[in-house]
Parts: sequence; C-alpha cells; structure tokens
Amino acid sequence: MAKFDIATLTATKAATEIARGALSAEEYTHICLDQIAAVEKQIHAFAHLDPEHALAQARALDERRASGRPLGPLHGVPVAIKDIVDTSDYPTECGSAVLSGRRPFKDATVVARLRTAGAVIIGKTVTTEFAYFHPGATRNPHDLERTPGGSSSGSAAAVAAGMVPLAIGSQTNGSIIRPGAFCGVFAAKPTHGLVSRAGVLTLSRTLDHIGPFARSLEDIALVLSAIAGYDPQDPDTRPVATADFPKTASEKWPLTPRLAFVRTPMWDKADATTRAAFESIAEQLGAACIAVDLPDRFAVTWEAIRTIMAADMAHNLGAVVDKGGDAVSKRMRDLVEEGRKVSAAQYLRALEQGRALRAALDEVFEECNAIVTPASRGVAPKGLDSTGDPAFCSLWSLTGLPALTLPLLSGDDDMPLGVQLVGPAGDDARLLRTANWLVNTAGGKASRRRAKA
Repeated sequence: MAKFDIATLTATKAATEIARGALSAEEYTHICLDQIAAVEKQIHAFAHLDPEHALAQARALDERRASGRPLGPLHGVPVAIKDIVDTSDYPTECGSAVLSGRRPFKDATVVARLRTAGAVIIGKTVTTEFAYFHPGATRNPHDLERTPGGSSSGSAAAVAAGMVPLAIGSQTNGSIIRPGAFCGVFAAKPTHGLVSRAGVLTLSRTLDHIGPFARSLEDIALVLSAIAGYDPQDPDTRPVATADFPKTASEKWPLTPRLAFVRTPMWDKADATTRAAFESIAEQLGAACIAVDLPDRFAVTWEAIRTIMAADMAHNLGAVVDKGGDAVSKRMRDLVEEGRKVSAAQYLRALEQGRALRAALDEVFEECNAIVTPASRGVAPKGLDSTGDPAFCSLWSLTGLPALTLPLLSGDDDMPLGVQLVGPAGDDARLLRTANWLVNTAGGKASRRRAKA
C-alpha cells in the first residue's frame, strides 16, 4: 500500500488494515506525524504534540496485537483531542494563557473510552479561548486567509488537512458543525447527553456536547460506538443501551426517507449562494423533501441560547476570568459581566423556551425523518479575527437534537459549504443512516457540486 494511500485512509479502513496485519499502528502513526510536520506550520492545528509519545502508544498497541489479545474498534488509529478535554499525558490549557501549564492527572471519560477502543491519542488541538469566540492560531486548510471556524478550530482543520483521520471537538452553540462545514469534513453533534462530558471544560451543562470530526460517515459511526454511553460522572447521560451505530448507519432505508427543508428564522442571514444551493437540493430530492416553515415562536431561540450561555459561563468561568484580568480577552470578560446580570427569571424562562421548542419540533419529526438546513450562513469568511456566525446551529444546540454536517457542496471561491442534517433526540444512529442516503442521492463528497446563486 502506497504511503499516500495510507495517509488518506478512513479510520474504518485503517483499523481494518491494522487488525489484519497489513499495516502497523506505528507505521500509520508515523505517516500521520509526517503529514503534521509537512503542513502544521501553515495550519497551526495543534496546541500540544509529542511525536515520540504518540509513537510509544502505537508500539504498545502493536505489541498488544502481536500477543493475540482482543483489539478495540479503533486499534491503532490516531485521534486528536480538543484542548478543553482533559488528558493525563498532555497539557489541557483551554486556549487560555491563564491556564498555561495546566496538566490534569486523569483522562476525560471520552479520552479514556478512546484509549480502551485502541486509539492513539496523538495530540491536543487548538481551541478558541475557553471554547468561546476569541480565535486561536488555526487557519482554514482550504484557504489560509480564512477562518476554520470555532471553537473546535484545530480539530476540524487537522482532519481537513489530512493530519489525522479523527478528531474530537465540543459544541455549546455552533462549535462542531460550523468548523466542520467551513473545513469541508464530516462532523457530528450528538444528542445532548449521548457522550459524557466528564473531564471536559464546562461552559453550560444545558448546552455542552462532545462529538467527532472524520473523513466519512462510516468513521463517525465508528467513533460514536466507542465514546457514547452512560457515565455516572455526567448526570445528563442515561443508563440505557446505546445503538449499534456502524450497523444501523450502513443499513438501507426500507422506504425512501422524507426530509423537511427548514429555513429557520435565520434564513435571511444566509448568503445568496447558500440559499440557492439549498433550494436546489430541495428541488433535486423532489417528493422526498418538503418545505417546512417554523412558527414565529422559534424566533426566541437566539435570545434564549445567549441568555443561558452567558449566565452559565459567568457561573462556571467567572472566577478564572476575574483572576486572569487583562490576560483574558475583552470579549470573554464582557460575556461574564453580561451573564452576571441575567436574572433568575430570565434564565428559567430561557430554559423553558428551549424545552418548548424541542417539544414543538416533535411535530416535524412525526412527518419527516430528518431536517435538512444550512450548517452556516455561507462558506468560511475571509479574515482570522472572527470564527464566523453560529446562527444556523443555535436552534439545534438549544434543543439538544443530534446534528451532522456533510461536505456535499462548494460555494464562493470553491470553498466547502456544509449541509446540516438534524434528527429527533436519541435517534443518532438512524440519522447517520439518513445521511448516508442523502450523500448517495446528492452525489457525495467526491462529486461535490458547485453552488451558484
């Protein structure tokens, strides 16, 4: 197998090749490290990287295979971890000078589960400051003068640049779906509570999600099978059996899925190219896609999520921000001050609005299997002072519904334009199955169509 071919393997294919002995974990990790060395000076995806430590993990995994012991589903596959997720062997600094040098003693649950599945934890990826809006150093691999999105900027860029087949990120508002869309990779924000957040920087218990970036939907299913499930350290996870994500995702639908084309009250914020592209998708899908206009009450989404985020982040991060003083960005300090002014009545009303909107969306899912909607206003904007607008992600974060971004389109300047697919709560596996159908129907990444206004 040629070195180039190995470097572009999906995680699923790489794990298969390693398990059958055609490729070693050490060799695969070396190839990923070579790619990192080749492009990292331009992309700046990693906050912490220790090549020798990564190779030592890979050698230990090769020894395990040679001993005949059972292998996990991600055996020998390098995974990059967002730098708000605790790792016992790398610093976790949360994109802030205030936490410089912080070294946790224990892995976050998601990291521990990845290790159990046989993953090589290759390094920590750049996050925006405290996973909020102040940008880090990462650039978009498709155009170095554009943002990769945020806050999971390094994770999305590392996968897009071919550095790693998998990466882990987090989303409180739009921090998985938006960078996934901007960087042109597959990404998933699971149902709220599907993946444990124990050992991850808490911004908002109500809104925080953990999810993967990958080269294929098959890889998304594979990594979810490793990280999903109950964790007594996270009170929002549930002690119920998880789905067989790879099996369900690969099944064919018994009938053609029905999609709801939802514009949301933010539709006018999408640029002309994006609006035209999604109108075209709806037209192409024909009877399988129906237009659904959400009622006016959904307009409260963006005020409600802002209220919850500000209040929760003031509570969870206020002391650290105060201690940091001018070492913390003004934008972060302003958010904390805003959150401290939120009244109990305002906060409780915002929580209730989120619950009511989630219940209202059940009516859509009674008629349709999934919602198709933009992942962002358009392609990644030029400039590195902003990470873009999460407006097209906010409703799905507020309601905790599972969402995917699929790299099916190109927009202005041939930049990636993500298609967002949203499903009912807890229906992540079947959402992946629907996504596979949509990818095959809409032409897939290999034939990503040019969107024209």
